[in-house]
Amino acid sequence: MRAGPQGLVEERKMFGGIALLLDGSIAWGVLGSDLVIRVTDTATALGRSHARPFDFTGRPSRGLVYVAPPGYAAEADLDAWVALGIAGARAAVRTKRAKPRARAPKARVQARQSGRTRSARTGARPAD
Repeated sequence: MRAGPQGLVEERKMFGGIALLLDGSIAWGVLGSDLVIRVTDTATALGRSHARPFDFTGRPSRGLVYVAPPGYAAEADLDAWVALGIAGARAAVRTKRAKPRARAPKARVQARQSGRTRSARTGARPAD
């Protein structure tokens, strides 16, 4: 039985491979011959056979694992990994960070907008 995501699935090039995002959060992907799977519990996923830490940058990333081809060769194994990726993406969507607040304009921008500008070299105000 195939696990089917309930949401918007988008394909995007990432990490030198292809990633599938579920509602904007990576769920699974392919890098070379390995699967990249988003998981909710990295330690448990690493306990499964043929899984290893996702260390694309040289530092292991929490929440992502690589799965070698023998780990997903059977259809049931692939379905289980995809289901973990869907659950991982769903959990990541729920914990999205808030958007950063807009910053106040810098003083120079405020001065220009009010017409009170000074020459950068002389410090003198422009003639009216």
